[in-house]
Amino acid sequence: MSKLLYIESSPRKARSKSIRVANAFLDAYKSANPDDEILTIDLWKKKLPEFDGDTIDAKYQVLHGQGHDASQAKAWQSVVDVIDEFKSADKYLISLPMWNFGIPYKLKHYIDVIAQPGQTFSFSPETGYSGLVTGKPVAVVYARGGAYGSEQTQGMDFQKTYLELILGFVGFTHIQSVVVEPTLAGPDDVAATETAAVQVATEIASTF
Repeated sequence: MSKLLYIESSPRKARSKSIRVANAFLDAYKSANPDDEILTIDLWKKKLPEFDGDTIDAKYQVLHGQGHDASQAKAWQSVVDVIDEFKSADKYLISLPMWNFGIPYKLKHYIDVIAQPGQTFSFSPETGYSGLVTGKPVAVVYARGGAYGSEQTQGMDFQKTYLELILGFVGFTHIQSVVVEPTLAGPDDVAATETAAVQVATEIASTF
């Protein structure tokens, strides 16, 4: 039995195209893997540690190879707890909208918590950075109001490009993407776009 972690980062819920396509993925995945566990993290409900005070001091103690005092240790444990939950999964599904050409700040906060030295990546002068979350597949559903596949617009995509960068940085090599765009077109075009995205998502999920 495997564990799939689904990270949801849109606040629009029933109106969200990324969530709707992700739910289609989950339905297909459950049909193909009825015994697997699915854990959902709604980033608009999850309480994440802030990176200030003892927490940021604790991180720099780690970076400098030094220990923590009691307050720092408590703060750092709250970070490690989130990371341990993330790393406990065997497979991952992430859904997100594009906000101002990038990702929602709730997802950025989550990434800033889990991307930590000694936890999800390592560094050595000889080999540089190495991701520690390896051998696990991840599927990502991206929704965006515009279309960003042309030469004129692809340089404005800091949503998919950033997330793929950070996923690769922490060790993911098997990344499958479903892009729902443009979601601000006419109703018929949007419906066709969503239908096509659902088909791609279910195909990926059936063998995920």
